[in-house]
Amino acid sequence: MTFKSLRRSLLLFPALFAVLLMAPGVASEPALPNPILYLTELEYSQAGGKTFIRYKYDVLNKDAYPDAMFAAAPALPPCGKNTNSSRTWIDIYDQSGKRLYGFCALSKPADLNGIWFALEESVIPPSYIYIEMTDRQTNTRYKSNLADTTL
Repeated sequence: MTFKSLRRSLLLFPALFAVLLMAPGVASEPALPNPILYLTELEYSQAGGKTFIRYKYDVLNKDAYPDAMFAAAPALPPCGKNTNSSRTWIDIYDQSGKRLYGFCALSKPADLNGIWFALEESVIPPSYIYIEMTDRQTNTRYKSNLADTTL
């Protein structure tokens, strides 16, 4: 290969790369952000003679997620007996990675304003929790920040 043909090849490479990026199915969608989790409320309730505290959370940037991520996904494995569970499931973990609770049937991003876990009033809560949103269709996980369990 001569210097002239090598130079010509190197000049054509960026143009070829740009064409490939614009080809259908090659360009990727913009990456979605990780959720920004924060505590909104502590709610006390009683059941079976015990007092529970429900730790309620919201995701600040929930509007960044498309509605399609929360659509019913009957083609994916069910959540228990719920065969129309959503495409994206939410799991709540303590700071050491122990799963506390989960949601598998949120129907829209706005529903992220009502996620929670509950503990008996006598149980000391973890200092921090985080969530993982798992898009089961794309097998993508979005992990939040650590959020306080005290207001």
